[in-house]
Amino acid sequence: MAERSIIAIPMGDPAGIGPEITMKSLAKKEIYDVCKPLVIGDTGVIKKAIKIVEADLQVNEITAPAEGKYKFGTVDVINLANIDIDKLEYGQVSAQGGQGAFEYIKKSVELAMAGEVKALATTPINKESLKAAEVPYIGHTEMLEDLAGSDDPLTMFEVNGMRIFFLTRHLSLRDAIGQITKERVHDYLIRCHRALQRLGVQNGRFAVAGLNPHSGEGGLFGREEIDQIKPGIALAVKDGINAAGPVPADSVFFQALNGKYDAVLSLYHDQGHIAAKMTDFHRTISITNGLPFLRTSVDHGTAFDIAGKNIAESTSMEECIKVAAQYAPNFSPNSL
Repeated sequence: MAERSIIAIPMGDPAGIGPEITMKSLAKKEIYDVCKPLVIGDTGVIKKAIKIVEADLQVNEITAPAEGKYKFGTVDVINLANIDIDKLEYGQVSAQGGQGAFEYIKKSVELAMAGEVKALATTPINKESLKAAEVPYIGHTEMLEDLAGSDDPLTMFEVNGMRIFFLTRHLSLRDAIGQITKERVHDYLIRCHRALQRLGVQNGRFAVAGLNPHSGEGGLFGREEIDQIKPGIALAVKDGINAAGPVPADSVFFQALNGKYDAVLSLYHDQGHIAAKMTDFHRTISITNGLPFLRTSVDHGTAFDIAGKNIAESTSMEECIKVAAQYAPNFSPNSL
């Protein structure tokens, strides 16, 4: 049996569902079969979450990853002791929640950069709570980028074997179209190729999604494919990238799901998000490439409306940890 990797799990905003879905996940032996999960959080919040989800789990407080037991039935926790449990209100925006969530991620990054954990599997954080705590980041990606000293990390979704990269992320559709240039398509295909190599996928086959209906139908429905996307793909092919397209967006994701391509480059946020989440919402996992360490994440929020009620579905968190465990052995920190 292969050596299990230590996966750091920052527990997320304590007022959200992060602690619950983490405890529900760690109540399943299959997680311990594939990795050594290590929670970075607050012991008081974790113990409360264990009671809420009615799990048969014991907490083992440690100060360093090497001290963990990593045995089913025991939750190894690095306790930052930064939450006043008497003031914790589920479903409420709070500065202590935002500050706590940031500190769990910061500690996890420090452990990853030191090589003490192999990967991060992150839980939801809340943008309003971060703002209340005056944490100067809007979300995980920006936080990780700065803490790790990386530049423009790549987001990749994986669901049922289908991988999707994004040429643009949080932009209006009008602004996203303005970012679709041959230079950017070329650059991203090279970076996506390297990202797949870091994950252990060699000679990856890429498809670039079309922007317009039927990929523009030879210019009848727009010229972006002719003027920018095709030339960008051609430049990447010259550099040895196995890339095809633009492939009409109404068929490319189906083809990738059925094994024709190893990855699809989605041109804008919703194009790829809709394809992934309609395939399997709960098993859509986000992987951040371009960091000095592997990071996977659930692709849902803190769900304040159901936090603390033992309603939250843990499938996405389980999948998040499993994907981190799957790729961690192939991941070389020196292959940026």
